[in-house]
Formats: sequence, structure tokens, C-alpha cells
Amino acid sequence: MRTGGPAMLMWILLLLLILVIFGFGFAMQILWWVAVVLLALWIIGFFMRGRGGGRSGGRRRFSRSRG
Repeated sequence: MRTGGPAMLMWILLLLLILVIFGFGFAMQILWWVAVVLLALWIIGFFMRGRGGGRSGGRRRFSRSRG
């Protein structure tokens, strides 16, 4: 004895699709917050280092070595 049939299968597939879309949206929201936090940390680190910070100081760290 079968209960439901094709209509029940369509409801289950629709429910699964809604759950997948909801999960994807939730994950994307979390990823946006992670991206914002990492960007803030990068900007803070960039300004904390300043011009004179670092091992060789200032702009010289990107210049070619001479000699």
C-alpha cells in the first residue's frame, strides 16, 4: 500500500530545496561577517605598522637590493 505518491515526493523535494537555500543564505551571511572582520584586522595591521615599522622600515622593504 503506497501513501502519498508523486505529490508527497514533490513536497519533500520542495522542502529540501528550501532548506538548502536557507542554509546557503545563512552561510553567506556568516562569510560576509568573517570578511568584514578580516578586512578590519588587515586595515588595523596596515596602520599599526606605519611608515617606520617593519624590519627594514618604510618603503625600503619593497625596493631592489643594491650591490
